[in-house]
Amino acid sequence: MCLEELALRVSYVGSGEHKSYPSFAGRPKLRADAGKCDPKFGDPAEITEWLRSTIACGNVGAPWEGEFPRYAWHRLDNVIYEARLVNQELGQYKGYPLDRDECPEGLNEISGGGDR
Repeated sequence: MCLEELALRVSYVGSGEHKSYPSFAGRPKLRADAGKCDPKFGDPAEITEWLRSTIACGNVGAPWEGEFPRYAWHRLDNVIYEARLVNQELGQYKGYPLDRDECPEGLNEISGGGDR
């Protein structure tokens, strides 16, 4: 299966671990060591489209868990976001911003479908 086909099967579900406010991902359970999501990202359908575009473009990283890559990266407004697989059967991901020093080598150059 090519990445474009695989991308159609993934979705963004979010995680309360990266939220300090109630959201579609449930009650906030922000961890002290977790990147905090911006409340402006409240539409899971929009984030799913970014995730699908990112995977289709090949901005993914190993290991693969089942049919899905564990990681995918997307740049938006000069911030790199990392999506992490949380359900390998359904292809569901959560996401969070990375600090520049956390980005895998070469990712500072990636572009994203939602880059502004």
